[in-house]
Amino acid sequence: MSSAYSDIEIEARGLSLVVCCRVRNRSAEVWRSREVRISSQIIDPETHCYIEDGVRVSLGEDLAPGASAGVEVPIALPPQRGSYRIYVSPMQEDAGWFYQRNWPVLAIEARVEDGRVAAWHARVATLRSLRAGLALRSLGRAFVYPFATLWRNRALIRSMVWRDILGRYRGSFGGVFWTVLNPLLLMLTYYFVFGVVLRTRFGGDPNRSTFVLYFLAGMLPWLPFSEAAGRAPTVLMEHRNFVKKVVFPLETLPVNLTAAGLVTQAFALVLFLLFLTAARGAAPLAALWLPALLVPQVMFTLGVCWFLAALGVFVRDLGQINGFLLTVWFFLTPICYPEESLPPEALGLLSKNPLFVLVRGYRTILLESSAPAPGPLWKLWLLSAAVLVLGHAWFYKLRKTFADVI
Repeated sequence: MSSAYSDIEIEARGLSLVVCCRVRNRSAEVWRSREVRISSQIIDPETHCYIEDGVRVSLGEDLAPGASAGVEVPIALPPQRGSYRIYVSPMQEDAGWFYQRNWPVLAIEARVEDGRVAAWHARVATLRSLRAGLALRSLGRAFVYPFATLWRNRALIRSMVWRDILGRYRGSFGGVFWTVLNPLLLMLTYYFVFGVVLRTRFGGDPNRSTFVLYFLAGMLPWLPFSEAAGRAPTVLMEHRNFVKKVVFPLETLPVNLTAAGLVTQAFALVLFLLFLTAARGAAPLAALWLPALLVPQVMFTLGVCWFLAALGVFVRDLGQINGFLLTVWFFLTPICYPEESLPPEALGLLSKNPLFVLVRGYRTILLESSAPAPGPLWKLWLLSAAVLVLGHAWFYKLRKTFADVI
């Protein structure tokens, strides 16, 4: 079958492209020149948002099935520097674009630099094949973009995390030392409630130091997660000026929360290792396994924060709801009570909780001087990577609407 487009020539003229080609009627109907036109649509390839339509060019004559006509289609591109996708296709005012009915389309990828069209590439495709290619590219970008965000904005993230930590306690008597005192006081409070008042014990050992060690080891992954996830729903509202007035990488704001939580965890881990050394005489060599838990912990926390930050823009009550959910999550995780106290049917379900796996892993490494179990560990890595990718994709998809809602 003959091609829908032939004799294609494209010429750049400043900020415009001029497409000269022959368009063939491959349908079974006559194309009336007063009804069918050739035009173009400009799309942003990053966000896939419509930008504008081009001029509508007449065929000059009616085209019977199988006949063709030469057309010249001028396409004026936006002056802003960047990449643009252009679809050139027949269209009918009362029936829409032919390419949206899977008619072949002339797809052009163009780039604007310094007030002119710097490069372009054209091919004939269908909407189905373009969507399949877009899905494959989006899948590839979904795995690359989260890490590219971290690397590209690493200096900004470092600066904002430091400013957040200092600003949180600016003007207070303790100053930055509250970064150490907060996790210490929180741990002591929980210890008093569960260890002294409720007399919770692990493994039937009546020694309070055993409870303290097991409890604090379980708190180590919970502290940074709950701190970051608790603040995530309101982080964009707190920085609404960045959203509305400034060209700013908004995806770094949830990253800042995650990084600030890691700072809290670092101080808590130092305090724990000092306490462990005092109680047992030395820190375990198995602590070298901690990065195997820290990496999926960070990925999971970051994915959750991206999801909650984007959702919090549209659901203003999410901050209050989230506080309740985090409290429930805390008590569904065996941090302040032993795993053995759970009934077998509940243990099978709750063990799928990522924080459950992290808590057990921290205790295995720090208190039992062993490597974490490989089965739950690889599942945790897989789940954390999926949450990271999906959370970033959710944030990336919704971010173009933040300014309208805020």
